Amino acid sequence: MHEPLRLRHIVARIFFALVTWLALATVPLHAAPPEKSKLTIAVGGKPLFYYLPLSVAERQGYFKDEGLDVTITDFPGGSKALQSLIGGSADFVSGAYEHTIALQAKNQFIRSVVVQGRYAGIALGIRKDKAANFRSMKDLQGMKVGVSAPGSSTHIFLKALLAREGLPPDAAAAIGVGTGSSAVAAVRSGNVDAVASLDPVTTQLETAGDVTVVYDTRKESDQRALYGDDYAAAVIYTTEAFIEQNPQTVQAVVNAMVRALRWIQQATPDQIADIMPKEYYGGNEALYRQALAKNYASFSPDGRMTLAAAQNVHKVLATFDPAVQQAGKLDLERTFTNRFVDAALKKIP
Repeated sequence: MHEPLRLRHIVARIFFALVTWLALATVPLHAAPPEKSKLTIAVGGKPLFYYLPLSVAERQGYFKDEGLDVTITDFPGGSKALQSLIGGSADFVSGAYEHTIALQAKNQFIRSVVVQGRYAGIALGIRKDKAANFRSMKDLQGMKVGVSAPGSSTHIFLKALLAREGLPPDAAAAIGVGTGSSAVAAVRSGNVDAVASLDPVTTQLETAGDVTVVYDTRKESDQRALYGDDYAAAVIYTTEAFIEQNPQTVQAVVNAMVRALRWIQQATPDQIADIMPKEYYGGNEALYRQALAKNYASFSPDGRMTLAAAQNVHKVLATFDPAVQQAGKLDLERTFTNRFVDAALKKIP
């Protein structure tokens, strides 16, 4: 073959191979298209690290790669996001796994389809002018404690702390303060005596000296002491009916989330911070990166749920939730499924 012609032939083959690779790299990981491509995912505090994998999936374009047009609706707390699912205005919730068990106790059935966090990542901070006289969790009695919203994961955390001390769930007054600047303002204005919060809010308050952190489930020791050896915090959940009617849609969402979890495992705090909206930083990018480093251990490496984790969550809820206590034995395997995660993991390294 003539040398210039041969060179053009080689270049053409390389170009064709590259185009083919790019096409395959962006096709959905599932075989069939989603039954419902336009979706709403509700979340209670989107900038929080508790829900970081959701933001990664959105910012990296993983939902779009799966053929999905996703709108993420942000609420002041997880209980509000749950209400939007039950009310029919959301298809999925990025929220606390605890809600799947609490609802089953009331004969309502939702299921986790992928786990985002294995640690709660919630800390209890006592306002600086109250911290000097705080000796133990029993001192929470009579305090006003900020939570993102009544019924949210931060409220569940507060009730679990009270129950461990033999105190009733209403021994401290839970005050809804939201999840961002409103939570910071509630502490600084003196509207609450303490706050159960997530990062980056916790690190912001702690670094500024506004609170003294007295319990911290960002740390493995505190996480295990309160919640047990195996746990599930933030998940993506939806109704059983939606799963049955839209399995390919669920698979597409889970594929995107598993890709996000895998990416987080390989990323540095700088790489994560670089893809996030500037408003997530709250005016302090360095602080945001510092807080990220404290939360790495909290993210699930693969999105799978274990029965042991479900049992530990149930055990915690049974210490203070009357509905869970009265329901007796629940079908915990009905609160989650690994079917979609396992399918995603076969194709995502």
